Amino acid sequence: MSFARTLLHQLSLTPAPLRGAAWMLLASTAFASMTVLVRILGKDMHPFEITFWRNFYGLVFMLPWIASVGFGGLRTKRIGAYTLRGIFGLTAMLLWFWSITLMPLGEAVALSFTAPLFASVAAVVVLREHMGLRRSMALAAGFAGALIILRPGIIPVSTPALLVLLSSVFIACSVTMVKILSRTESPAAIVTWMGLFLTPLSLIPAVFFWRWPTLTETMMLIVMGGFATIGQMAMTRAYAVTEATIVLPFDYARLPFAAAIAFIIFAEIPDGWTWIGAAVMAVATVYMAHREAQIARARKGERIGTVTLGTGGAELAAPPPARRDTP
Repeated sequence: MSFARTLLHQLSLTPAPLRGAAWMLLASTAFASMTVLVRILGKDMHPFEITFWRNFYGLVFMLPWIASVGFGGLRTKRIGAYTLRGIFGLTAMLLWFWSITLMPLGEAVALSFTAPLFASVAAVVVLREHMGLRRSMALAAGFAGALIILRPGIIPVSTPALLVLLSSVFIACSVTMVKILSRTESPAAIVTWMGLFLTPLSLIPAVFFWRWPTLTETMMLIVMGGFATIGQMAMTRAYAVTEATIVLPFDYARLPFAAAIAFIIFAEIPDGWTWIGAAVMAVATVYMAHREAQIARARKGERIGTVTLGTGGAELAAPPPARRDTP
């Protein structure tokens, strides 16, 4: 038995919360590493071209999984919704990659934690989800965390910081589209269509800044695509094995991972306000996820207690609480 199989076998024997935490820590490490590679490549390549290669090689790494799923499961009557989700996702990725080539990584990653906050707002506005007083107060606290990092009126708000916030808005739009699609579409179809859409769509802005990468850059782009795929798969596994409220705190490990790598490579050190603001947003987001899970369990209990289970009790699993749809 290979080392990888032995490791996976040992991991399968551990309790579900520990497995979820391990998968999310792997995802956080992979996404942080991908972000650092984008920053390095961005010294000589335009971020729009980096975006295309990230999607291209990410799709290449996904091909075996797509082949195992089969194209028969991709039949859909909601191609318009998939297209809109692809546009939202691509715009978010373009803005995110652009911003991290212009500003310190720690600050960029910290500000990206606003994405779940914007997603919660979008859920109320678009999906008409109810938000009680406690969740509203947590949402306000989360945005206060972003203000702690930005400190508007005390220091000028930079253009790259605004790009990160705008990226978070489009991530929230993408998350909202995923919730809408999940009512009728399978998770496998949603993931696959995203990969198939993003590669050709990202080529359009890339051609205006095109130059063929060098051999060294090509190797880095391939590794970047690998990190992106590992991150997506690990995050999916994390949310599949246990509750979102358990694994969500470990998603915020992206900040110390990115900060540590940025310190070693770029000699960047996030200031104290960045850590404080990120901590406030993390606590607020985890609390909102906890409240959503409590409400979902209560509603599920009410349905089981009052509805005749004429269909054998089968229910569609609700999507996990709003989280960052990581590029």
